[in-house]
Amino acid sequence: MTTGKLILFCGPSGSGKTTIVHHLLKNNPALSFSVSATTRSKRDVETDGVDYHFLSVEEFKKKISHDEFIEWEEVYKNGFYGTLKPEVEKIWKQGKVAVFDVDVEGGLKIKKKFGDAMLAVFVMPPTVDDLHKRLHARETETPESLKARIAKSEHELTFAFRFDKVLINDDREKAFEEAQQMVNEFLK
Repeated sequence: MTTGKLILFCGPSGSGKTTIVHHLLKNNPALSFSVSATTRSKRDVETDGVDYHFLSVEEFKKKISHDEFIEWEEVYKNGFYGTLKPEVEKIWKQGKVAVFDVDVEGGLKIKKKFGDAMLAVFVMPPTVDDLHKRLHARETETPESLKARIAKSEHELTFAFRFDKVLINDDREKAFEEAQQMVNEFLK
């Protein structure tokens, strides 16, 4: 696998990483989003192949057995997420920088694999209370899945020190500016 540059945004659900990534992609034509694969259900506002590659558990496991992932994990019971090799190779063939919006454990696996070719940014909410409010406000979870997501998010906050940069997302416009500065410095 020939490598180009990569930019990784990680953080717990509700940290705002996806909003930041969308802003960067809109304003930087050299960047291209690496669409992750998942077995979770598609939300009403999502598009297959744009937000995620939505796969059945069986399809996902078949791709695992054929070594088609850079990284993958079972985040929840039968809730798989992963980064497909062809997705990243397509971006590099276009001469662009691959941008990832993945969970913390997947991000650490990608960071380990690509090292200095990657900028790894951890996005944090200002407080754990803010994180809880953001997750509750989504209204996309069952009480059980919300409880699991909150527990996982709180655990993920402990991994911030393992990333190249930490971005505290307490003000959207300020977070956009700081993220853009980080990207500019990395791409110099």
